[in-house]
Amino acid sequence: MSNGARDSGLARRHAALPIAKHRYIGRWTMAVLTLALISWFVMRLAVNPVLDWAVVGEYLFSPQILSGVRNTIVVTLLAEIIGIVAGLFLAIARISSNPVIQTLSWFYIWFFRGIPVLVQLIFWFNLGLVFQTLSLSIPFTDVVLLSADTNQLITPFIAVLLGLGLNEAAYDAEIIRGGILSVSRGQTEAAASLGMSSTKTMRFVILPQALRVIIPPISNQLIIMLKISSLASVVTYRELTTTAQNIYSVNLRTIELLLVASIWYIALTTVCTLGQDLLERRLGRSLATPPKSRLSGTFIGRRKAGRI
Repeated sequence: MSNGARDSGLARRHAALPIAKHRYIGRWTMAVLTLALISWFVMRLAVNPVLDWAVVGEYLFSPQILSGVRNTIVVTLLAEIIGIVAGLFLAIARISSNPVIQTLSWFYIWFFRGIPVLVQLIFWFNLGLVFQTLSLSIPFTDVVLLSADTNQLITPFIAVLLGLGLNEAAYDAEIIRGGILSVSRGQTEAAASLGMSSTKTMRFVILPQALRVIIPPISNQLIIMLKISSLASVVTYRELTTTAQNIYSVNLRTIELLLVASIWYIALTTVCTLGQDLLERRLGRSLATPPKSRLSGTFIGRRKAGRI
């Protein structure tokens, strides 16, 4: 019997053998135990006589809480925008060939990542203790163009924006820099061979390709920003946590108001997560077209247009 016939017979016998599926007993056991533990905790929380769920329902959509939710959303979005814009410039400066700009960017990132956000918020809120007035003047002269009282200028809202936004810029800068460095150097060389300037190369070639790497961690930073915005309570900014604290300091329903705040934070985080998933899918579809398909599409489009 030839080797080919023997191998063919073995293959047929192997194909006829029953396939035993792995049962993953340990995995299913852990899943059942986890669900049982979660169910037990939820039931204990739901039937706890100490908790007054009517208070939770009363304040869940109260005007005070909704105002806190609105302030939380506003400060989160604005601080994240500041972080992304400033982080983009810091990332570009970080990979710059200019050693002075590169060093300044590195120092900024090192400095703000080294100081806790809570300390930064308290510092900006108490800036008036160091500088009674903030002024804009012509250097080396006594000519003052603009001047303002620091305590009037640095409101709780401005202090929160400065503390959260400038701190976020340091982290976003490293995320964006990592995305830029993930793009092949050949892309830059190809753009240079076409006569594109470094600015156009960054804008039209590098950044669009880096988005796939940048979007997921930046979206995660937005969710983190949403939660650390609760630190604004230390500077009396009336976001969600501060509003809940003000209410339970009067009616003494601490846990109920914390549950109200938690429900809103979970809801907002869920919206951000769904938005992130949608954005990643759309970005993935736009970048997933293989080069051959893109070339074919371009060729067919030009042919239909009568260019070739």
